Amino acid sequence: MREIDTKRLKDLIKDPAKNLSTINIMLKNKLITKEKLSELIAAGVIEGEYSFADVKNYPFADRDAVLRSVASHLQLEYVDLDSLDFNYKFAIRLPFQRIVKYSIIPIEERKSEIVVAFSDPLDVEAKDFLRRTINKRLEVVVASEEQVREYLKKLEIEKGMKDVITKIHRSLHTTEDQDGSAILELIELVVKTSIDMRSSDIHIEPSEHSCIIRNRVDGVLIRTFLFERDIYAPLSSRIKLLANLDIAEKRLPQDGRFSYQIAGTPYDFRVSTLPIVAGESIVIRILDSSKATISLSQTGMVETNYERLFRALKSSYGIVLVTGPTGSGKTTTLYGALNELKSVKDKIITVEDPVEYQVEMIQQVNVNKRAGLDFAKTLKAILRQDPDKIMIGEIRDHETLRIAIEAALTGHLVLSTLHTNDAVSSITRMLDMGIEPYLLGGALVTVQAQRLVRKICPKCKTVVTVDPSSLNEKIANMLPEDNSYTFYKGTGCNSCAFTGYMGREMVCEVLEITDKMASMISANEPREAILEEAIKSYGFKTIVDIGLEKALQGITTIDEVLRVTKS
Repeated sequence: MREIDTKRLKDLIKDPAKNLSTINIMLKNKLITKEKLSELIAAGVIEGEYSFADVKNYPFADRDAVLRSVASHLQLEYVDLDSLDFNYKFAIRLPFQRIVKYSIIPIEERKSEIVVAFSDPLDVEAKDFLRRTINKRLEVVVASEEQVREYLKKLEIEKGMKDVITKIHRSLHTTEDQDGSAILELIELVVKTSIDMRSSDIHIEPSEHSCIIRNRVDGVLIRTFLFERDIYAPLSSRIKLLANLDIAEKRLPQDGRFSYQIAGTPYDFRVSTLPIVAGESIVIRILDSSKATISLSQTGMVETNYERLFRALKSSYGIVLVTGPTGSGKTTTLYGALNELKSVKDKIITVEDPVEYQVEMIQQVNVNKRAGLDFAKTLKAILRQDPDKIMIGEIRDHETLRIAIEAALTGHLVLSTLHTNDAVSSITRMLDMGIEPYLLGGALVTVQAQRLVRKICPKCKTVVTVDPSSLNEKIANMLPEDNSYTFYKGTGCNSCAFTGYMGREMVCEVLEITDKMASMISANEPREAILEEAIKSYGFKTIVDIGLEKALQGITTIDEVLRVTKS
C-alpha cells in the first residue's frame, strides 16, 4: 500500500459515519484487509489521532485486534484474565470507584511493584492515580475491555459482599441495624448476582458449620457463595418475612412469594422451605415476567414442529398436551401457546398450581388445596363460566383427565401438561389412568414432548472430534455414513463461568394425531404401531433426531443431547 493510500484511509477512518460505506467497499473488494485496518487504527491511536473511545464507533474495527497491536507496539504484555489466578482481596483494597472509572484491574502485588491490567494502556490519568495511591513501581499489562468489565462486576460483588457480611456480623453482637437493613442488602446482592448469572433458582442450604448458596444456571447447580453458619438464621428469617411465611414454623414445609425491583426491573420470586436435619432448605424460584409474553417462535422449535403445534392451537376443540420431565420448559411453552391464542373473541381460563405469570386478557385461577380447591373442582367451576379455551397446569389424576376430555369433546380447546418421556408414551399413560380408548382417540389433537438443551457458549466454541464407536448404536446409525459431519463444544471461559454452555434451547417432538392414528388409539393398538404410522404418514421425528440435528448445526453438544434424552 502506497503512503498516499494510507493517508487517505486514515482520513476516512476519522469520520466513520460519513465514510462507512466507502471503507466497507474497500474491505469487500480486498483493497484493504481487516488486519491492516486494525494496524492503521492502532497507529492512529498511538499517535493521538483518535482514542480508544473512538474505536467503539468503528463498526469495521476489531477492537481486540487494535488493542493487541497497540500493546505490541508499546512492548506491553497482552494477558487473558481468565487464565490468571489473581488476588481479589488485593484488588478491592484500592478505591473501588476509581478502579471502575479508569477501567483497570489490579492483578498482583509484588515486593517492589504492582501489576495492573489496563483496557486502555494510554490512559495517563489512571497511571498517575495508581502511582499516587501505591508507592511502588507500576507494571502495566493489557487486557480486553470486555474481560476487564466482567471482572469489575466480580470485584463489585466481592467488595459488596465483604462490606455487607461485616455489617451483619457487627449487628449480631451489638444493637446496631435493628431494622435488618444489612440482611436486606445481602438478599439484594444475592438476588442481583443470581439474575446476572441467568439463574432460574437460588438454593440456600445450611450445614453444620456454614451456609451455602447455589444457583441453577442452564439446568445445572453452581456454588456461588459460602458464608459462616451464623449468617443463616437472620437470612432465612428475613426471606420468610418477605414471602409472608411463618418465621416460627420450622417443622413443616411452606410456600410463598414476593416481588422485588432489581436495577429498575420488577421480578417475582417464589419461595419454598423444607425442614432438613441442619435447619431448613430454602429454594427461591426467579420468575422473569418477560417469559409471560414469549411467543412460540422464540422457543427454538424447528419449523415443521412449530407448524404442527400452531395448527393444533387453531383447532376448535380437543386436547393439546405438552409433556416432559420437571424443568423441561413445559410452562413456558404453554404461556407461548396462550399468547398465540389470546383474543377479544375468546374467553380463556387457566387453572394453575401456582399461577407463575399474569397474562392480560386471560382469567387465571390459583389452586388452593387448603381451601379444598383442587384441579378437578376448579375445572368443574370453569366449565360453568362459558370458556372457549382452557389451560390446565398439569393433569395429575383420573378425575382431572376425565373432566378435561369431556370438555374437549363438548367443544372446548384444552391445553395441559403431563409427565411422560415422549409423545407416544403419553397415550399409554392416559389409558393407564383409566380413560376409555375411544374417548381418548376422539379428544386428542396433538402431543408435544420436549427437553431443554444447553447451548454452546459462542465465545469459546470449538470443533471437537467424536469417535462414532463411543456413541450408542442408535445415535451412531443416525450419523452420515461418509463421516461428513462436525461436532462442537465449548472449552469454557469467563463468559460462561467455564461451563462451555450459555443459555438453553428447546428440542421437541410433535405428534399430530391423524384420523388413522385416532382410530388406532380407539382400537387400543400398541404404541409401536402408532409411532410407525406417524413416521410413515408425515415423517415424524423424535427428540433424539431433532437433538442430533442441533448438535450437527453447532447449537449444542452431542453429550448434552445424550444427557437430556437419556439415550
